[in-house]
Parts: sequence; structure tokens; C-alpha cells
Amino acid sequence: MSLAQLHYTSALPGPDGDGAGSRFTAVSPGLPQSLLAEVEQLIGYEPPRDAPARPSAAQLADFPQVLSHSVLSDGGRLLARAVCTGTGAFHAHAVHLPAGARLPGGALPITAWDSSQWAVRTPEGEVPAPLEKLAPSGLFDRDGLAAFAAARGAWLAGFFGDLRRLCEDPAAPQVVLVERRSADVAQWVALGSTVLPRESAHRLTFTTYTRRPQQAGQQIIGVLPDDAQEMRGHDHRFRVHHCTGRAGPVDGTADAWAHTAARVWLGRAPELFKAADAVSDGPFEAGPLAAVALGAGIALPAIGRAAGASWVRGRIDVLEAEQLERLVATVCAPAEDRTAEEAAALGRLFASLDGRVPVAVTEPLAALLLDRAVRVPGAGGLCPVRRSALGEGLRERLAADLGPAVRDGVERAAGAERPLELLRVADTVGVDCGDLLPGLAGKLADALLGDPGGVYTATVRTGLEEQFELRAALLERLDGLAAEDPPAAARMLELTALPFTGMQALPHLRMCAEASRVGNGDRVSTLRSVLRASGISPFAEPLVMRTAVLLVWDGVLPGAGEARLVLDETGSDAHRTAGTWTVLVRAALEGALDDGDVPALARDLLRRFTGELDARMRAALQLLDFAGQLSEGTAPDGWTGRVVRLRSAAEPVESLVLERTLRALVRRLLADDPPDGELFALTHSGDKDLIAAYGRTARDEAVRDRLRTHPAYVAGCFAAWSGHSGAGAAWDETRTALLEEVLLPAVRALSAEDVAAVERGLERAGGRTAEEFRVWSRPGAFGRFAQRFGGGRGRWGAGAAG
Repeated sequence: MSLAQLHYTSALPGPDGDGAGSRFTAVSPGLPQSLLAEVEQLIGYEPPRDAPARPSAAQLADFPQVLSHSVLSDGGRLLARAVCTGTGAFHAHAVHLPAGARLPGGALPITAWDSSQWAVRTPEGEVPAPLEKLAPSGLFDRDGLAAFAAARGAWLAGFFGDLRRLCEDPAAPQVVLVERRSADVAQWVALGSTVLPRESAHRLTFTTYTRRPQQAGQQIIGVLPDDAQEMRGHDHRFRVHHCTGRAGPVDGTADAWAHTAARVWLGRAPELFKAADAVSDGPFEAGPLAAVALGAGIALPAIGRAAGASWVRGRIDVLEAEQLERLVATVCAPAEDRTAEEAAALGRLFASLDGRVPVAVTEPLAALLLDRAVRVPGAGGLCPVRRSALGEGLRERLAADLGPAVRDGVERAAGAERPLELLRVADTVGVDCGDLLPGLAGKLADALLGDPGGVYTATVRTGLEEQFELRAALLERLDGLAAEDPPAAARMLELTALPFTGMQALPHLRMCAEASRVGNGDRVSTLRSVLRASGISPFAEPLVMRTAVLLVWDGVLPGAGEARLVLDETGSDAHRTAGTWTVLVRAALEGALDDGDVPALARDLLRRFTGELDARMRAALQLLDFAGQLSEGTAPDGWTGRVVRLRSAAEPVESLVLERTLRALVRRLLADDPPDGELFALTHSGDKDLIAAYGRTARDEAVRDRLRTHPAYVAGCFAAWSGHSGAGAAWDETRTALLEEVLLPAVRALSAEDVAAVERGLERAGGRTAEEFRVWSRPGAFGRFAQRFGGGRGRWGAGAAG
């Protein structure tokens, strides 16, 4: 089958851009005119910018040649060669490959570079001679390409990575190669064709030279250095490789396949591409290529070694023992660029090999991983090598070599993970670190309590599971810290689920775990459950009581009712020894005003902790006890005097204690039948807080309701509030306000019958009180009355609300 050919001859463009005489001079029969019009746009030629106006034959030989491989709109391909033939002229010779067709013999398009069958002039008779094939170029022998790859080694990986992207993504940037010779661009294309899958190499489009790269549609574009400026402003469209020394290589470090392919060519072993392809599951797999390269003794960068190790890991069953041993030895060869990713891949490879192949095969890998675990802090995770993977001789050598660094790291390394990583190495190679465990346990305990979620990583968890002695020491230390700060220990256990089973007592830790488990239910029941979890009676070890109380009421005080129940169930001795009696005292002294159990708790505390209470605490609790007696109606006479004396002894008295006591006292004084002399004692006490509490309580809605419905109560309040003049400014101000703002509006709202009842009540009391009431209650009379009335001792109180 003869190849369809086209010959095109043209004068070079003049100053006005015309190409005089441009035309197809010979075309194989059967090619449509539409194809010729498309081809004409692909086979142009412009001489270099510095070309002489009238080049000699020798100079023409140095002009760049264009070999281009382009895709046509019908799916076919055009392989064309264009050369300058003299002043103002060039000749292009092309072959057309229909869609799906290839060159005869399956030759790659780039092999036609400088083929002897390319014509530089139109054939005689303007009829192309039959062309059965294009003889391959002599430029691409193995040694020549290897030498070229060595000269361009810095750019190889980046170029191969870009080729891969071109094959995988049609929208990938075009690759621009900046070279001084178009023949060098052809060698780049030849190198690329060797590393690509065969089908991709056949489809690869290229042009070895153009003056206008921004108009070229091929995947690979060759330009001279002077034309590289055409790339400016089009960075998103192109990946430019300046291979003339004017700029550094394009970065290709992220592509393991590209790096490995570059090392294969630098190792002068292109046959390995075919060997790798035979065992690959798909194109551009780095693993198989890296594995065959390593097996051939080619040194690879870290990214390639990691890919090879990962691939070998999945094919242990199909590789021969000798192959495995050779591959393992190769990946374990000394390397300065070993990365964490490679180390992780080697660790996974070791885990897959361990126990499935002889120890002699894995020993180099085991030694490397152990050495890296010690020498490279932050290498990550626990070393997978265990004692059984080492022969006795290697184990002894590693212990001597790594022992000092291991012990120093266990003792001094920061963080929680690093010491545990080193302890595993110590166990593996036989380095004794027992004397360092107590100190490490202390550091771990402090770290876990300080940041449990951040410290208790998978590495720490696994390490503690493996290190029994360390775990036991850690738990003992944590138990002691839990006794100091139980809530913090409970939160730590919630976040870590740190296991502690076995023979260790650990009462405080067990209580913290129980508190985390039972949650926030009934707190007294929780206290019982937590105390049981300790496994120790609070009478035998009172500190467990402190732990339990701090756990259950974390940061808050028990209610008075809860405190009474706890005290009744556990007795006072455990609280006395544990120091938690102060929590119970605070529960009373800081108890809410609406907590009716506070006075009873105060009474219990006074009875049970006589020797522990100081004078101030005792007086404050007595105030609460007395407030309860006042509310219950059991308080003996002399209320005000007792309150004043106890308050003085309890200073500085808690605000809630004072408020509860004063409220209880004034409510009794505002009742229907206060004992004689109590109001007198209040008004003459000089206690502003007590008088102010009386004034506030007298304004309660309950007092106002009683004034509106009980004339006798009105009479008692008038007698009380209009009397005791001269007791002091605080009382005078308070009673005047009560008469005007509370009592007068109530009286004016009474019916005439109720007013008369008030007057009769005051008349029965004797004195001038009834007459003063009549004067006081007249409209407009209050101001004058307030200025002149004085008066005897009031015998009446006023009804408290409830």
C-alpha cells in the first residue's frame, strides 16, 4: 500500500506578507480539495530571525527543519517535513494517514525525522512516486538517545510529567521545548515516545520548529531561544522548558512515574520500559517501572523508591525469593533524600513481608526502619519491626548502635508519642529502659490531664497497650492526680477511654470512670455509685469521699437537702478526715433563699462538726438555725437582740445568710402578734440593714393584701409605724415612707365600715392613737400630722405575707 503524498512549494513571505508562487506542486490522486486547504495551514515555514538574506548552501544546511505530526479534522493525521530551499522559498513534503492508520510497519511518526525519502523538490512530472514506507532516521540509536538524555538530565522528569498530563487530559498545557537545534527537539520527542505507552506515542503530535508557537496546535512545540518570548502572556497555555541554560528546569517532583522514567534513561536502560509494561495493570504506573529499575540496580529518588516498595508489597506471592531479596536490598541502600512517605511505604512493605519470607530477606529493611525510627524524630508512628524479625547478631549490633540514642530520647523527648515510639524500638533490640519508666509515666500523666484529646493519639494508645510496666506506672500516677483534681481526671477518661483492668486498686480513677459512665442523674444516687466503684470504704480511706464529692458536684455546691442526705448516709467522720465537711458548710452558708432545707442543714452541721467550726462559721450557722426557728414559730423571745449579736459574731457574714435571717425576723415582726418589745428593739438597734429589710418586706404584696382585708391589721400597723419616734433617722425615714406609700393608700381604699373598725381597734388599745388616726387619715392632713405626732411605744405588729 502506497502512502498518499503532498508536495508544496512556496516563496518565503515578503515584507507585505505575500507568498508568491505558493502552491501544491504534486498530490497523490484521491485527496479531496478540502483536505488540501486544511493541510496548507499546517506546512508553512519561516526562517530563523537571524537568518542571512541570501543563505549559502552551507548555511541552508544549518537552518532548522520542521518535522510535524498533526491531527486533521477528518480524524486522519498529517506527517510533514518542511525545509528552506533557498532565498525566499521552502519545500514541504507530507504524507496523509487516514483515521486509524499508522505508518507501515507500525513505525512511530518521530522515526521519520530526516528520513532519506523526504524530498526537497517537486518530483518530475509533478506526480509523487509511490512511497511504501519512510526509512527511519539514523539519529535515534540507543547510545545517542542515552547521551542526549544525560545532557538534558535536569529537564527529563519535568518533561516526562508534562507528557503524561498531555496523554491523560486533552486540555493540559502544550509543551514548549526551547532548543538551539531542531534536531534536539526531535530527540526530545523520540525520548518521550519511548516512555509513553505505544498507543499514546503514535498519537503524540509535535512540530520540531516554528516561529509562532502561540499559533501551533501540536502537543509538543519546538522553538529557538529567540522565539521563546512569544510565550509571554500565555503561561496558562504552555509548559515551557528552556533547555539552553537560560532558565532552570520545570519542576516535576510530584510525579513518581516521571522521575522514575528519567532515572531509567539516565541509567541507559530503556529496555526496562517494555519490561515494566509487561507487568503493569495500566499506563503510567510508577510502581512496576520503579520495581524493575530497582531490580536492575538503578538508583531512584525517594518518590520512586516508595512507589516501587508499594508495588512489590502487592506482588509478594508472584515474585521469586531472589527477586524480593534483591529489591529489598536495593530500596534499603543508603540514601540522603529518604522521605516520610518513602519510610511509610517501606514500613508497609515490611509488614507484608514479615513472617512470609525468611528473616534474611527482611533484615536489611528491619534495620533501616529501626534506625530511622531512632535517628529521625517525627518519622511517624510506631516502628512495625518486632523482635522476631531480627537475628541475634543484628539485634546485638543494633542495641549497641542505637541504645544511647534510644535511652536519651525516652528520657528527654518532648511530647507523648516520641518516647513510646522509642520504647518499642528498645523492646525490639533489647535496650533496658526500666529505670526511665517512672519519670516518663509522670510526664505522660500530666500531658493526658492537660490535653487528653490531643495527647491520646493512636500511637500513644497502641504504645501503652504494649508497655505493661509503663501503663501500670502511668495509672498509679493518674490515680494520684485524680485524687487532686477528680473532675479533670473524669474528663480525661471520657475523651481517652483509657483502659485500666487488672490487679491495681486505682480507687480514684475507678470513681472518675464511674462518674463519667453514670452521667448527670440524681446526684446523691451518683455519689453512692461512685463510692461503690472505688472498692474502698470511705471509713478506711476517707480521701475517696473527697474525690466522690468533687466528682459529683463538679464546680457547684450540693443543695441543702442533698447535703443532709449525704451527711446522714456517710456520717461525719469521713467528711471530717477528708475535709469535705467544708463543702457541706458552704452548702448551708451559700444555700439559695428558696431552699427550705438550709436551716435544718445548719442545725445538723452545728451538732456534728463542733470542733471543726471556727467562731465566725458557728455564728453564721446559728443565724441560719435561728432563721429556721423564726419561720417555724419556735424561736424564744429576744429575736432582734439575738440576731444582732449573732450577726456581729459572724462578720463578714454571707449575704444570703443575712438576707434569710433578716427576712425571717421581719416577717415575724409583721405578723399579727409579735412579742412585746421586739419592734422597739428593732427600731432602736441602729441596724440599717435590719430596718431596711423591715421596710422592704412591709411593701410586699402579701402585706398590702392583708391591709386591704383586715381592719385589725391596719390598726396594728398604724400603731407600730406611727410610734417609736426618736429611735433614729433610719427608722423615721422608713416609717414615714410606709405610712404614706403603703398604709394611707390602703386606708383610703377601705369602706367606711372598715375604717370605723380600725378606729374601734385603736380605741381599745387606749391612748390618743385613735384620734391621731382620724387626723392622719383626713385628706391633706398627712404632712402636718407627720411633723407633729410623736408617741408612745407601739404594741402592734403587721401581718406578714404567709
